[in-house]
Amino acid sequence: MAVEIASSEMVEFTGESGRMPAYLARPQAEGPRPGVVVIHEIFGLVDHTKDIANRFAREGFVAFAPHLFGSPELAQILTQERIRKAMQVMYRLPRRDPELARQAIEQLPEPDRTEVGRTVQMLLGGLPKDRLTQDLVGAVRYLQSQPFVRKDRIGCVGFCFGGGMSINLACAADVAACVIFYGENPTPIEKLAHVQGAVLGLYGGEDTRINAGLDALVRAMAEHKRDFEMRIYPGAPHAFFNDTNPTTFRKEAAADAWDRVLRFYRRTLTA
Repeated sequence: MAVEIASSEMVEFTGESGRMPAYLARPQAEGPRPGVVVIHEIFGLVDHTKDIANRFAREGFVAFAPHLFGSPELAQILTQERIRKAMQVMYRLPRRDPELARQAIEQLPEPDRTEVGRTVQMLLGGLPKDRLTQDLVGAVRYLQSQPFVRKDRIGCVGFCFGGGMSINLACAADVAACVIFYGENPTPIEKLAHVQGAVLGLYGGEDTRINAGLDALVRAMAEHKRDFEMRIYPGAPHAFFNDTNPTTFRKEAAADAWDRVLRFYRRTLTA
């Protein structure tokens, strides 16, 4: 049964990158509640991510959504406008190839050629994912330090870029439950040996690039005997859960995925 949101606000926490912003949504509930780290898509901490955090709060979870691009080093390069323009360039590429990206960038007018070019290069392989993973470990520690959070019942969920970061976090911190929405596998895949909690993976059947790695994910989870569930939605593309994108949103798949996430968290976080 849904509950009221007691509070929602921007706060700061300490990560590997220093002081970082995050959105915190708390449910109206007595006593400590399970916590969930909500990890944004490649577009950063947008209103859609905050809305997802609010949905979790209404389900009784303390939701914490860090802005991973909020550090001084990344804030200027990875603004929402630059990411939007960079993704337009990348969508036109036949494949994610640095040389093809360089050629496409050369066709842009200035100042986009310089500014958006830097963003494209970072998105194609320049993101400091190891450091960002440690920032997420800092987010877990922040939740563990709050008196209104159950310290041993913290999970994570991420979408697209955030889906990959969600499983990276599960490899680096002792989280009780991890949800991957169409995210990349950890590199190297052997990192999955460090996963302690349960994992749920949700994928679109038409998401060819991401799904190419699912065989390796399943093999690794079986090899390490991890608590692992996976669901592929036939006909659904990448980002099928994002209801702010009418091109990719699939209502039925998104509704089923949300129901699965809640049942998964109730099994792993509220027991």
